[in-house]
Amino acid sequence: MTGDLIVFDGECVLCSHFFQFMLRHDTLQRFSFATAQSGLGQELYRKLGLPTDAFETNLVIFDGQTYQRLDAFAAAMRALPGPWWLLGLCRFLPGFVKDPLYHLVARNRYRLFGRTETCLVPGSDIRARFLDWEPMQDKTAP
Repeated sequence: MTGDLIVFDGECVLCSHFFQFMLRHDTLQRFSFATAQSGLGQELYRKLGLPTDAFETNLVIFDGQTYQRLDAFAAAMRALPGPWWLLGLCRFLPGFVKDPLYHLVARNRYRLFGRTETCLVPGSDIRARFLDWEPMQDKTAP
């Protein structure tokens, strides 16, 4: 796999908003995407020793480096044109500040922001930016 990639929880409203934000502001289309629930997402989480059923971090692969937690957000912001790179400065926060802050939001994200029962189904123009497009199965189907 080459290029920059964002892997996000396709059922998390906060994570989906992050994905949509990146679509709007990644005007150079630097990033490709995959959901954590996809085959590629599952493989990457396994390789990093992360759970494949509870996604408490997005993954951002940027310039050949894999980032997790707040560092993933910072890496994505650094890649955007315009003033967004300023948000990338959060990577310089000490670990004892940024890790607990990130985990607090991550553990409570469904309660705070909600959860969808189905994954976003992007149009063909956006779907082309997904590396491992697999429509999610409807969880309500028998």
